[in-house]
Order: sequence, then C-alpha cells, then structure tokens
Amino acid sequence: MPKIVDIVDQTPWQEIRSTPKDWDDLGRDGLLRMLYHLQVIRSFEETILQLESEGLTHGPVHTSMGQEGGAVGSLIPLNSSDLITGSHRGHHQFLAKSLKHLDNLDYDPIAAALPDEINTLVYRTLAEIMGLSPGFCKGRGGSMHLRWSEAGAHGTNAIVGGGVPLATGLAWAKKREGKGNVVFTFLGDGAANIGAVPESMNMAALWDLPICFFIENNAYAVATTLAEATREPRLSARGRAFAIPAYRVDGMDPVAVRLASEKAIDLMRAGKGPVVIEAELYRYTHHSGSLPGSAFGYRSKDEEAGWKKRDPLARMIKEMTARKWLNDDQEQALRSHVQEGMRQAAARLTEPDGNKRRVIPSLWPSPAFRDEGLRGDLSEFAGARFEELETASGAVGEVKFVDVVSKVMDRRMSVDDRIVVFGEDIHRLKGGTNGATRGLFDKYPGRIVPTPITEQGFAGLGGGIAMEGTYRPVVEFMYADFSLVAADQVFNQIAKARHMFGGETRMPLVLRTKCAIGTGYGSQHSMDPAGLYSNWPGWRIVAPSNPFDYVGLMNSALLCEDPVLVIEHVALYNAAGLGPLEDFDYFVPLGKAKVVRPGSSLTVLTYLAMTPLAVQAADELGLDVEVVDLRSLDRAGLDWETIGASIKKTNNVVVLEQGPLTCSYGAMLTDEIQRRFFDWLDAPVQRIHGGEASPSVSKVLERAAFVGIEEIREGYARAVAEVGQRLAAE
Repeated sequence: MPKIVDIVDQTPWQEIRSTPKDWDDLGRDGLLRMLYHLQVIRSFEETILQLESEGLTHGPVHTSMGQEGGAVGSLIPLNSSDLITGSHRGHHQFLAKSLKHLDNLDYDPIAAALPDEINTLVYRTLAEIMGLSPGFCKGRGGSMHLRWSEAGAHGTNAIVGGGVPLATGLAWAKKREGKGNVVFTFLGDGAANIGAVPESMNMAALWDLPICFFIENNAYAVATTLAEATREPRLSARGRAFAIPAYRVDGMDPVAVRLASEKAIDLMRAGKGPVVIEAELYRYTHHSGSLPGSAFGYRSKDEEAGWKKRDPLARMIKEMTARKWLNDDQEQALRSHVQEGMRQAAARLTEPDGNKRRVIPSLWPSPAFRDEGLRGDLSEFAGARFEELETASGAVGEVKFVDVVSKVMDRRMSVDDRIVVFGEDIHRLKGGTNGATRGLFDKYPGRIVPTPITEQGFAGLGGGIAMEGTYRPVVEFMYADFSLVAADQVFNQIAKARHMFGGETRMPLVLRTKCAIGTGYGSQHSMDPAGLYSNWPGWRIVAPSNPFDYVGLMNSALLCEDPVLVIEHVALYNAAGLGPLEDFDYFVPLGKAKVVRPGSSLTVLTYLAMTPLAVQAADELGLDVEVVDLRSLDRAGLDWETIGASIKKTNNVVVLEQGPLTCSYGAMLTDEIQRRFFDWLDAPVQRIHGGEASPSVSKVLERAAFVGIEEIREGYARAVAEVGQRLAAE
C-alpha cells in the first residue's frame, strides 16, 4: 500500500468580492467616472447594432453588452503608458482603455455634453467598424481589429487567443524598460484552451513579466458551453499550473473587478510577475449581431433574464442612487449627453438616402489604398553604405560561412543595444545547434534569451516586442519546418500587422532559420521555407549564398522596419567563401539580385545553396549560362530589372530550387516571369526542382528527393535542347 501525500500548492488562488465599504471608499467621483465609461460603451454598442440593422456595417459585429463591467473595472486603474491587447469581441476593451487615456477629471458628464476628444474617439471607432477611412485603422480593421497605440491599445484580434503571445512580448519590453508599466491581455473562455495561451503563461511566469491574463468567462464559445470544452470550469485554475497568482471575480460587479485588477497591478508593478484574473460575466447577444443566444436555441430566455438582472450598468446606477450620489434626473442627463454624442458621430458618417440612410460615399477608402502600407518604404535605409563583393571598401578573404553569422550579430549587438535574440538552445552548445550565437550569451547579458520549446509563443513574443517599438527582436527557429508550429503568429499576426492596422504599425523583426535538406533529418526538419513565406503578404525574405552577402543582408534585415525572414542553409555553414575580414558594417540592399556568372544563351534564376552549384554545373559543362543569384525572394524584393535584362538577353529561363515541387518557390516565380516576359521567351520557363514528397530519412530516398549537381546538369541539358528544337522547328 503506497503512502499518499497531498501536494500543497502555495500559489494564491482567490475569489474577490466587493463589499458595501469598497463602494463607499471609491466615493461619488470614483463611481461616477466608472458609470460614465460604462454608459459610453453601452450606448456605443447600441448605436453600432442600429447601424448594423440598417445594413451600414460589413462583416461581423461582436458586441460586448453585459461584459462592460470587466473592461471598465480592469482598465480604469491603468495609465496611458500601460498597454493592452484584446480579443475579437473587443469594442469594450478598446473603448475602456481609450476613455481612460482621454478622460479629463474636470469634465462633469452629468452637467455637459461629451468633450470633443471623446466625440472624436467615438466617431473614429464607429468609422473603423463600418470600414471607413476616418477609422483608427483606416477601415481595414473593422470590428475585430481595433488599435490606437497612443492610448496603449495595441490591437484587438480576430484569432482566438492570437493577441496573447503579442501581449507577452509587450510585457517583456516593458519589464526591460524598467518604468513599472504593465500589460493586460484579454481573452475569452474559448481562448483559454488555445495552445498559445499556456505557452505565453509559461514564458510570462518564467521571466516574471508584468502581464495580466484577463479571462472573460462568459460560459459560451459561440454556442459551445464551457462544460463541453473543459473539465475544470474555473478557468483561473490555469494560473496554478505555472505558479501564477490568480483571482476569480464577479464580472458583473465593476467594483469587484476593479479591486482584483488593483491587486494584480500592485503585484506586477512590484516586479512579482504575471497574474490571472477570471471574470465571470455574460454577453447578452449571440456571438455576432443583435439577436440573443436564445433565438438560436443554445440558451434559455430564463438564463438570459437572470443575467440581465445583474447588469453592470444597472448595478452602478443602483449603488450610486442608494448612496444619494445620483438621482434619476442626473442619470438621465448623463445618458442623454452620451446618446447625443453617439447620434452626432453616426450622423457624421451617414447621409439620407430616400427613407433610409447610407454611408457618405467620400468616406469609403479609395480602392487605390488596397495594397498601400503592406510593407514600409525602406526610407530607413537613407544614408546606408551599400557594398558588393567586387567593389568592397574593406578587406575580404576566405572565411567560413557560419563564422560570419555569429560575427555580424556580435557587431550589431555591440553598437545597437536594442537588438535581442530569442530561440531554443541559443545560449549553450557553443552558440546554438549551429554556432550562430557563439560567445554572445555571456557578452550580452539578458539579450540572448533561451526560450522553452514554444515556437508559437516566442515567435508571438518577438512580434509583440517589435510592435512595442523599443527593441529589435531576432527570433530563431532551429528548423524552418517549425514555422508551421508557429503559423498563426508568423502569418496571421506578424506578417499582417502593418497592413491590417492601417499601414502604420512597424514590425522590425528578424526571423532566422535554416534549410537542412541533405542532413538526414527527414520530412519534418528539411523544409525550404521560401515558397511558404513568399505566398504570405508582409514578409521580406533574403537567402544569402555566400559569406559576404550574408553580412550585408543581415545588416539590412536588422535595419528594416518590416519583418524579414533570413534563410540559411546547412550546406553553406561549413563552406568557405569570400567574406569580410574586419568590416561588418556594410549593407547589401534588399531587392537587388546579382549576376554571379555572365552568359548569353540561358538565364538561371536561383538562390541560397543552389547558387554555387548552378555556377559549378555551367562551368563543368562549358555552357554559356548566366546565373542570377536572386538574394531577395519576396514579391516586393524581386529585382525585375536585373531579371528582365538577363531574360531579354538570353530569351531562355530556368528556375532552379533544391526543394520539392510542393510548397515551391519556383511556382510563384515561374508564373510571374511568364506573365511579365512572355514576348521575350523562345520557350516556356523551365524548372529544376525536387520530387513531390518531402525528403525522407533514408540516405538513398533523401538524395532522390532533392536537387544536386546531377539534376542541375540534366536540367541544363533539357533547357538547351528545348530551345534548339523550337528554333529548328521555326
């Protein structure tokens, strides 16, 4: 019979309830500010639902009526320099943070109409939800993507739980800044089950980050009940798994929420790490739109009526009235001022259209704005010293590729203390699995940050740091395939942020990863990520083929205000090539290809480890082949001037890549070439690529899966023969 010993958890897990004295202690003025904010949010959402009923909104409108107490109670104690991220149901979070940022305590909401700055806030928020150009994101964000960085509102998020890793990055930056600022990230009960959330909680606890994970537990994820989603319905219990203090609170009681938030803020500002708050509350409407959940059969009318009796706005009015701090006339005056502000804001966005109203046509964004701001204009490169190997001003010589990887990072970190590096095992093993950070962990304390195995979590953390703007994160994926583990943060968040939030959100993040084809690591560690990343808007991609270019392109990546993927190849790491001996401060321009072997009968477009093999094969066969090293692979980075000049000279093109046919970079490039240069081609664009399947572990099967020198020779022969046959036929 074993001896059973109960394990006692010392992590605080408490329920916080308000008492009459807590309400008394806030006083009339404190409660009036909360009532004012609650009323603005409630009236705003009543207005947006009216606009939706008239067909004046486009897309979903996720209202938060019933949940306002959680937002106002938690955010009214914050400063403008404290930050938040929100969920897809985020109007109340965005407005509560913005109202606190703008609120002038001298303004009496009972005695006077809404101030101009609040009217502007309401107008711009309505405009954003309606998809109009005066909106905070110029109409691109809509109901689910609201951002106003000046107010500390760093974006609500349509992906369930998607904003949580970003918020963890914001908190990392705020902790390192050392000014005592904190971060709140809002998520629902559904998001509590998303992998990004526990990943983020673990990192936040590990590094004592000042972040509050505020769970709005409204008991339904669309129509799925909490009991159908988890065995433990008290979601604040999640904090105990990571030794995070947690509070459970009635979210329909704004004062109780405020008390819990003030406790959390005190802990965070004191440097004691993260906190979880679970607020039990209720959304009055269905997941989207104005109908109640009972209209869809998953909630009862009695349940809805019971929750509405606990309405946070009504509770505030009742408590203030009982203390004789508010009477009916005063409450009606406040409500009238707020409703008039909403009416005026809607009137500024609409005009009569027969017996209806319509959006004022001039407020729609111009179709020409479609792609604007997808990426930056590279103005940050003004004055940069660009170099090419053949004309380098500094000494060059034979160097090992992997040595310059660590040396250029060392140089940049020595002159720019904003650079921080995140990744798995980067602090040990003599600089990670390939030596890319050799010697840097001890040299730059706190800036080479080893992470748990949580690609989604630390990629999103890097995105949040970049979005905050103080630091320049470098994120390392040990293998390119791990991008798929982190896909939401890499493609939905980091890549889209600038464009989604109106074209003005910088995202200076560098993602380093390697292509390990040919190392025997099999299907899940051998990916060439170029094809995947090139098909997502927002990423810049560089793929250096030699040490000199690596230094210049990494310097450019670290200067760029957009996210940049830097692809390395294991076959190049131990290869020697010409590179800098002392000068690690030059740049190779983004978007500039290079002719590395002149020729006139065939253009070969390639990148990374295929570049030296392409030259080698041409030399061995004695062919008049022009090899163009693309270097920049994203759509904006393709150097069509250099590519076009070569095609017009040779009239024959081969696109060469090492990886498989599937998820192929060459497919996109081939399509672009044939549409741009069809009239100059004597034959269709030829391709040299691997098989359909990913590489296997078996040495024989792996070699059959990817392109080597033999396949390049065969491809050259096919391309030359194709043109010869066509010319002979003519």
